[in-house]
Amino acid sequence: MKDTATHIVVTGAAGFIGSCLVSLLNKAGYGQLVLVDDFSRKDKDANLAGKTFLHKIERESFFDWLDQSGPAIGFVYHLGARTDTTEFDYSVHEHLNVEYSRKIWNYCSRKGIPLVYASSAATYGAGAAGYRDDESAIGDLRPLNPYGVSKNEFDKWAVHRGIAGDATPPHWAGLKFFNVYGPNEYHKGRMASVIFHAFSQIRKSGDVQLFRSYRTEYPDGGQLRDFIYVKDVIRICFWFLEQWQQRGTFPSGIFNVGTGHARTFNDLVHATFAGLDLPSRIRYIDMPGDLRDTYQYYTQADMHKLAGAGYTGRMHTLEQGVDDYVRNYLSRGLYF
Repeated sequence: MKDTATHIVVTGAAGFIGSCLVSLLNKAGYGQLVLVDDFSRKDKDANLAGKTFLHKIERESFFDWLDQSGPAIGFVYHLGARTDTTEFDYSVHEHLNVEYSRKIWNYCSRKGIPLVYASSAATYGAGAAGYRDDESAIGDLRPLNPYGVSKNEFDKWAVHRGIAGDATPPHWAGLKFFNVYGPNEYHKGRMASVIFHAFSQIRKSGDVQLFRSYRTEYPDGGQLRDFIYVKDVIRICFWFLEQWQQRGTFPSGIFNVGTGHARTFNDLVHATFAGLDLPSRIRYIDMPGDLRDTYQYYTQADMHKLAGAGYTGRMHTLEQGVDDYVRNYLSRGLYF
Protein backbone atom coordinates (compact mmCIF):
# COMPACT_ATOMS: atom_id res chain seq x y z
CA MET A 1 0.00 0.00 0.00
CA LYS A 2 1.12 3.55 -0.68
CA ASP A 3 2.48 5.43 2.32
CA THR A 4 0.55 8.68 2.08
CA ALA A 5 0.75 11.35 4.75
CA THR A 6 -2.91 12.17 4.47
CA HIS A 7 -6.10 10.17 4.29
CA ILE A 8 -8.77 9.80 1.63
CA VAL A 9 -12.40 9.96 2.72
CA VAL A 10 -15.08 7.99 0.89
CA THR A 11 -18.66 8.63 2.00
CA GLY A 12 -21.28 6.10 0.96
CA ALA A 13 -18.38 3.64 1.18
CA ALA A 14 -20.50 0.55 1.88
CA GLY A 15 -22.81 1.27 -1.04
CA PHE A 16 -22.69 0.27 -4.68
CA ILE A 17 -20.38 2.82 -6.30
CA GLY A 18 -18.57 3.70 -3.07
CA SER A 19 -17.45 0.14 -2.34
CA CYS A 20 -16.29 -0.34 -5.93
CA LEU A 21 -14.25 2.86 -5.62
CA VAL A 22 -12.71 1.57 -2.38
CA SER A 23 -11.68 -1.58 -4.25
CA LEU A 24 -10.09 0.42 -7.06
CA LEU A 25 -8.24 2.63 -4.56
CA ASN A 26 -6.92 -0.49 -2.84
CA LYS A 27 -5.81 -1.96 -6.17
CA ALA A 28 -3.98 1.30 -6.89
CA GLY A 29 -2.17 1.05 -3.56
CA TYR A 30 -4.25 3.31 -1.34
CA GLY A 31 -5.07 1.88 2.08
CA GLN A 32 -5.28 4.98 4.31
CA LEU A 33 -8.98 5.33 3.74
CA VAL A 34 -11.67 6.74 6.01
CA LEU A 35 -14.96 5.05 5.16
CA VAL A 36 -18.18 6.86 6.05
CA ASP A 37 -21.68 5.39 5.82
CA ASP A 38 -24.64 4.07 7.76
CA PHE A 39 -23.04 0.77 8.69
CA SER A 40 -26.12 -0.58 10.44
CA ARG A 41 -27.28 -2.28 7.24
CA LYS A 42 -25.76 -5.74 7.40
CA ASP A 43 -26.77 -6.51 3.83
CA LYS A 44 -23.97 -4.15 2.72
CA ASP A 45 -21.22 -5.76 4.78
CA ALA A 46 -20.09 -8.02 1.93
CA ASN A 47 -19.36 -4.96 -0.22
CA LEU A 48 -16.40 -4.14 2.02
CA ALA A 49 -15.23 -7.67 2.83
CA GLY A 50 -11.50 -8.05 2.26
CA LYS A 51 -10.92 -4.38 1.57
CA THR A 52 -8.20 -2.31 3.26
CA PHE A 53 -8.98 0.88 5.22
CA LEU A 54 -8.07 2.58 8.48
CA HIS A 55 -11.38 3.83 9.85
CA LYS A 56 -15.12 3.14 9.51
CA ILE A 57 -17.12 6.10 10.80
CA GLU A 58 -20.89 6.29 11.14
CA ARG A 59 -22.34 8.95 8.88
CA GLU A 60 -24.02 11.03 11.59
CA SER A 61 -20.89 10.95 13.79
CA PHE A 62 -18.42 11.87 11.07
CA PHE A 63 -18.03 15.60 11.72
CA ASP A 64 -17.75 15.16 15.49
CA TRP A 65 -15.08 12.51 14.88
CA LEU A 66 -13.17 14.87 12.59
CA ASP A 67 -13.24 17.63 15.18
CA GLN A 68 -12.19 15.37 18.05
CA SER A 69 -9.69 12.92 16.63
CA GLY A 70 -9.80 12.96 12.87
CA PRO A 71 -6.50 12.64 10.97
CA ALA A 72 -5.29 14.96 8.23
CA ILE A 73 -7.54 14.54 5.19
CA GLY A 74 -6.05 14.98 1.73
CA PHE A 75 -8.98 14.18 -0.58
CA VAL A 76 -12.73 13.60 -0.21
CA TYR A 77 -15.07 11.50 -2.34
CA HIS A 78 -18.61 12.31 -1.25
CA LEU A 79 -20.70 9.52 -2.79
CA GLY A 80 -23.16 9.01 0.08
CA ALA A 81 -26.76 9.96 -0.69
CA ARG A 82 -30.36 8.87 -0.46
CA THR A 83 -30.81 7.59 -4.00
CA ASP A 84 -34.35 6.21 -3.91
CA THR A 85 -36.24 7.89 -6.76
CA THR A 86 -39.53 6.50 -5.40
CA GLU A 87 -39.11 8.29 -2.05
CA PHE A 88 -41.33 11.36 -2.38
CA ASP A 89 -40.74 12.86 1.07
CA TYR A 90 -38.38 15.66 0.11
CA SER A 91 -37.21 16.17 3.69
CA VAL A 92 -35.47 12.78 3.54
CA HIS A 93 -33.49 13.83 0.46
CA GLU A 94 -32.90 17.33 1.76
CA HIS A 95 -31.14 16.10 4.90
CA LEU A 96 -28.71 13.72 3.20
CA ASN A 97 -28.38 15.12 -0.32
CA VAL A 98 -28.40 18.85 0.41
CA GLU A 99 -27.69 19.67 4.06
CA TYR A 100 -25.12 16.92 4.64
CA SER A 101 -23.44 17.70 1.33
CA ARG A 102 -23.14 21.36 2.32
CA LYS A 103 -21.39 20.31 5.53
CA ILE A 104 -18.93 18.23 3.50
CA TRP A 105 -18.34 21.16 1.14
CA ASN A 106 -17.83 23.64 3.96
CA TYR A 107 -15.38 21.34 5.76
CA CYS A 108 -13.36 20.89 2.56
CA SER A 109 -13.43 24.65 2.00
CA ARG A 110 -12.14 25.41 5.51
CA LYS A 111 -9.41 22.79 5.35
CA GLY A 112 -8.37 23.27 1.71
CA ILE A 113 -9.30 19.72 0.68
CA PRO A 114 -10.17 18.76 -2.93
CA LEU A 115 -13.70 17.36 -3.26
CA VAL A 116 -15.35 15.06 -5.77
CA TYR A 117 -19.05 14.50 -5.13
CA ALA A 118 -21.85 12.51 -6.72
CA SER A 119 -24.56 14.36 -8.56
CA SER A 120 -27.01 12.58 -10.86
CA ALA A 121 -28.53 12.57 -14.33
CA ALA A 122 -31.88 12.70 -12.51
CA THR A 123 -31.25 16.46 -12.37
CA TYR A 124 -32.03 16.63 -16.10
CA GLY A 125 -35.64 15.51 -15.66
CA ALA A 126 -37.34 14.77 -18.98
CA GLY A 127 -34.44 16.36 -20.83
CA ALA A 128 -36.28 19.43 -22.11
CA ALA A 129 -33.15 21.52 -21.44
CA GLY A 130 -30.84 18.89 -22.90
CA TYR A 131 -28.08 16.85 -21.25
CA ARG A 132 -25.16 19.28 -21.37
CA ASP A 133 -23.17 19.68 -18.15
CA ASP A 134 -23.19 23.46 -18.47
CA GLU A 135 -23.15 25.21 -15.09
CA SER A 136 -24.97 28.23 -16.53
CA ALA A 137 -27.97 26.04 -17.47
CA ILE A 138 -28.44 24.35 -14.10
CA GLY A 139 -31.21 26.78 -13.11
CA ASP A 140 -33.21 25.74 -16.20
CA LEU A 141 -33.33 22.04 -15.28
CA ARG A 142 -36.61 20.52 -14.11
CA PRO A 143 -36.06 17.21 -12.25
CA LEU A 144 -39.00 14.81 -12.14
CA ASN A 145 -38.74 13.59 -8.54
CA PRO A 146 -37.55 14.79 -5.10
CA TYR A 147 -34.28 12.89 -5.45
CA GLY A 148 -33.45 14.75 -8.66
CA VAL A 149 -34.55 18.04 -7.13
CA SER A 150 -32.26 17.55 -4.12
CA LYS A 151 -29.27 16.77 -6.31
CA ASN A 152 -29.94 19.79 -8.51
CA GLU A 153 -30.37 22.05 -5.49
CA PHE A 154 -26.93 21.14 -4.25
CA ASP A 155 -25.40 21.56 -7.72
CA LYS A 156 -26.91 25.05 -7.94
CA TRP A 157 -25.66 25.89 -4.46
CA ALA A 158 -22.14 24.66 -5.25
CA VAL A 159 -21.92 26.53 -8.56
CA HIS A 160 -23.21 29.71 -6.92
CA ARG A 161 -20.44 29.52 -4.31
CA GLY A 162 -17.87 29.89 -7.05
CA ILE A 163 -19.73 32.61 -8.91
CA ALA A 164 -20.28 34.64 -5.75
CA GLY A 165 -16.68 34.27 -4.67
CA ASP A 166 -17.68 32.39 -1.52
CA ALA A 167 -15.51 29.75 0.10
CA THR A 168 -15.00 26.66 -2.04
CA PRO A 169 -12.70 23.66 -1.91
CA PRO A 170 -9.44 24.39 -3.77
CA HIS A 171 -10.68 22.13 -6.55
CA TRP A 172 -14.05 20.39 -6.80
CA ALA A 173 -16.07 18.31 -9.23
CA GLY A 174 -19.73 17.32 -9.18
CA LEU A 175 -20.20 14.15 -11.23
CA LYS A 176 -23.59 13.55 -12.82
CA PHE A 177 -23.83 9.77 -12.87
CA PHE A 178 -26.14 8.39 -15.54
CA ASN A 179 -27.57 4.85 -15.34
CA VAL A 180 -24.88 2.93 -13.49
CA TYR A 181 -24.85 -0.88 -13.33
CA GLY A 182 -22.38 -3.47 -12.11
CA PRO A 183 -21.16 -5.55 -9.15
CA ASN A 184 -21.85 -4.69 -5.50
CA GLU A 185 -25.48 -3.67 -6.01
CA TYR A 186 -26.92 -6.84 -4.45
CA HIS A 187 -28.34 -4.81 -1.53
CA LYS A 188 -30.19 -2.18 -3.56
CA GLY A 189 -33.52 -3.96 -3.89
CA ARG A 190 -35.98 -2.11 -6.11
CA MET A 191 -33.34 0.49 -7.00
CA ALA A 192 -30.84 -2.03 -8.40
CA SER A 193 -30.09 -1.87 -12.11
CA VAL A 194 -32.30 -3.45 -14.75
CA ILE A 195 -29.50 -5.93 -15.47
CA PHE A 196 -29.57 -7.14 -11.89
CA HIS A 197 -33.36 -7.59 -11.97
CA ALA A 198 -33.26 -9.14 -15.44
CA PHE A 199 -30.69 -11.71 -14.29
CA SER A 200 -32.84 -12.61 -11.27
CA GLN A 201 -35.97 -12.95 -13.41
CA ILE A 202 -34.22 -15.15 -15.96
CA ARG A 203 -32.98 -17.46 -13.22
CA LYS A 204 -36.46 -17.64 -11.70
CA SER A 205 -38.83 -17.76 -14.69
CA GLY A 206 -36.75 -17.80 -17.86
CA ASP A 207 -38.01 -14.46 -19.14
CA VAL A 208 -37.69 -10.74 -18.34
CA GLN A 209 -40.41 -8.18 -17.72
CA LEU A 210 -40.00 -4.66 -19.10
CA PHE A 211 -42.30 -1.68 -18.77
CA ARG A 212 -44.63 -0.85 -21.61
CA SER A 213 -44.14 2.54 -23.18
CA TYR A 214 -46.79 5.22 -22.64
CA ARG A 215 -45.41 7.52 -25.33
CA THR A 216 -46.08 6.77 -28.98
CA GLU A 217 -42.58 7.74 -30.13
CA TYR A 218 -41.08 4.93 -28.06
CA PRO A 219 -41.97 1.26 -28.64
CA ASP A 220 -42.28 -1.10 -25.68
CA GLY A 221 -38.79 -1.67 -24.35
CA GLY A 222 -37.54 1.07 -26.66
CA GLN A 223 -37.08 3.61 -23.89
CA LEU A 224 -33.52 4.91 -24.12
CA ARG A 225 -30.96 5.43 -21.37
CA ASP A 226 -27.24 6.06 -21.14
CA PHE A 227 -26.11 2.93 -19.29
CA ILE A 228 -22.59 3.09 -17.86
CA TYR A 229 -20.62 0.26 -16.24
CA VAL A 230 -19.52 0.99 -12.68
CA LYS A 231 -15.91 0.16 -13.56
CA ASP A 232 -15.92 3.14 -15.94
CA VAL A 233 -17.54 5.37 -13.30
CA ILE A 234 -14.87 4.66 -10.69
CA ARG A 235 -12.07 5.08 -13.22
CA ILE A 236 -13.38 8.60 -13.86
CA CYS A 237 -13.57 9.25 -10.11
CA PHE A 238 -10.00 8.01 -9.73
CA TRP A 239 -8.78 10.22 -12.60
CA PHE A 240 -9.53 13.33 -10.54
CA LEU A 241 -7.37 12.02 -7.69
CA GLU A 242 -4.58 11.21 -10.15
CA GLN A 243 -4.74 14.72 -11.58
CA TRP A 244 -4.53 16.19 -8.09
CA GLN A 245 -1.57 14.05 -7.07
CA GLN A 246 0.37 14.35 -10.32
CA ARG A 247 -0.36 17.97 -11.23
CA GLY A 248 -1.65 19.55 -8.02
CA THR A 249 -4.87 20.55 -9.76
CA PHE A 250 -7.93 19.33 -11.63
CA PRO A 251 -10.69 21.23 -13.42
CA SER A 252 -13.50 22.33 -11.13
CA GLY A 253 -17.16 22.18 -12.13
CA ILE A 254 -20.04 19.89 -13.03
CA PHE A 255 -19.27 16.90 -15.27
CA ASN A 256 -21.45 14.27 -16.90
CA VAL A 257 -20.45 10.66 -16.27
CA GLY A 258 -22.02 8.48 -18.94
CA THR A 259 -20.98 6.77 -22.17
CA GLY A 260 -22.45 9.36 -24.52
CA HIS A 261 -24.53 6.66 -26.22
CA ALA A 262 -28.19 5.97 -25.41
CA ARG A 263 -29.31 2.36 -25.68
CA THR A 264 -32.71 0.72 -25.32
CA PHE A 265 -33.88 -1.46 -22.47
CA ASN A 266 -34.43 -4.17 -25.08
CA ASP A 267 -30.70 -3.94 -25.94
CA LEU A 268 -29.88 -4.26 -22.26
CA VAL A 269 -31.97 -7.37 -21.78
CA HIS A 270 -30.67 -9.01 -24.95
CA ALA A 271 -27.13 -8.47 -23.62
CA THR A 272 -28.10 -10.03 -20.29
CA PHE A 273 -29.47 -13.15 -21.99
CA ALA A 274 -26.33 -13.30 -24.14
CA GLY A 275 -24.19 -13.23 -20.97
CA LEU A 276 -26.05 -16.37 -19.90
CA ASP A 277 -25.81 -17.93 -23.39
CA LEU A 278 -29.61 -18.00 -23.64
CA PRO A 279 -32.11 -16.78 -26.24
CA SER A 280 -34.04 -13.65 -25.28
CA ARG A 281 -37.56 -13.86 -23.86
CA ILE A 282 -39.18 -10.51 -22.98
CA ARG A 283 -42.67 -9.73 -21.64
CA TYR A 284 -44.00 -6.18 -21.42
CA ILE A 285 -45.96 -5.15 -18.33
CA ASP A 286 -47.76 -2.05 -17.11
CA MET A 287 -45.66 0.59 -15.41
CA PRO A 288 -46.60 1.31 -11.77
CA GLY A 289 -48.77 4.38 -11.44
CA ASP A 290 -46.31 6.14 -9.12
CA LEU A 291 -43.67 6.11 -11.87
CA ARG A 292 -45.61 7.07 -14.99
CA ASP A 293 -45.46 10.84 -14.51
CA THR A 294 -41.82 10.88 -13.40
CA TYR A 295 -40.29 8.39 -15.85
CA GLN A 296 -37.33 9.37 -18.03
CA TYR A 297 -37.80 8.02 -21.57
CA TYR A 298 -34.45 9.23 -22.87
CA THR A 299 -31.09 10.13 -21.38
CA GLN A 300 -27.76 10.56 -23.13
CA ALA A 301 -24.75 12.22 -21.56
CA ASP A 302 -22.91 14.90 -23.48
CA MET A 303 -19.33 13.87 -22.66
CA HIS A 304 -17.43 16.65 -24.43
CA LYS A 305 -16.67 18.56 -21.23
CA LEU A 306 -14.89 15.67 -19.48
CA ALA A 307 -12.96 14.89 -22.66
CA GLY A 308 -12.01 18.55 -22.94
CA ALA A 309 -10.71 18.43 -19.38
CA GLY A 310 -8.28 15.73 -20.47
CA TYR A 311 -9.98 12.43 -19.67
CA THR A 312 -9.10 9.88 -22.36
CA GLY A 313 -10.35 6.60 -20.87
CA ARG A 314 -12.40 4.33 -23.12
CA MET A 315 -15.80 3.16 -21.93
CA HIS A 316 -17.12 -0.37 -22.03
CA THR A 317 -19.78 -0.84 -24.66
CA LEU A 318 -23.13 -1.99 -23.28
CA GLU A 319 -22.45 -5.52 -24.50
CA GLN A 320 -18.95 -5.61 -22.99
CA GLY A 321 -20.04 -4.25 -19.61
CA VAL A 322 -23.11 -6.45 -19.25
CA ASP A 323 -21.20 -9.55 -20.33
CA ASP A 324 -18.49 -8.93 -17.72
CA TYR A 325 -21.07 -8.21 -15.03
CA VAL A 326 -23.21 -11.27 -15.77
CA ARG A 327 -20.44 -13.82 -16.33
CA ASN A 328 -17.90 -12.72 -13.73
CA TYR A 329 -20.07 -11.39 -10.91
CA LEU A 330 -23.81 -12.18 -11.00
CA SER A 331 -23.42 -15.76 -12.21
CA ARG A 332 -20.78 -16.42 -9.56
CA GLY A 333 -22.21 -14.31 -6.73
CA LEU A 334 -18.99 -12.34 -6.52
CA TYR A 335 -18.16 -8.76 -5.51
CA PHE A 336 -15.71 -6.23 -6.95
